Amino acid sequence: MRRILRPDTRTVAVVAALATGAVLVALAFRHPAGILTVGLALLGVIFATVTGTALTALRDRDDGEEPAGATPPGQPSLGSFLDADTLEALDSAAVLSRLQRMREVSDQ
Repeated sequence: MRRILRPDTRTVAVVAALATGAVLVALAFRHPAGILTVGLALLGVIFATVTGTALTALRDRDDGEEPAGATPPGQPSLGSFLDADTLEALDSAAVLSRLQRMREVSDQ
């Protein structure tokens, strides 16, 4: 039952593309008048947007998503530039006073 309620991305893309095509065919050959034309055109735009969004999600998923904490290429990983010697050399009193000044400035 869960499968029916939450179709996969490919199914959404195919169904939305077919619906977009059906709306375009109806607009091209039927020539409805008045508000029906506007409604069908808006429906076609919505279906096309859903198709594009589903295809983008499918492409992103197929490219192999990186984990949320992964760093972009060329960027140092978080904490890789701080080693034990650097942390030891930092003057904790100076760091705390600087943080205090930053808080005071942001409060103003």
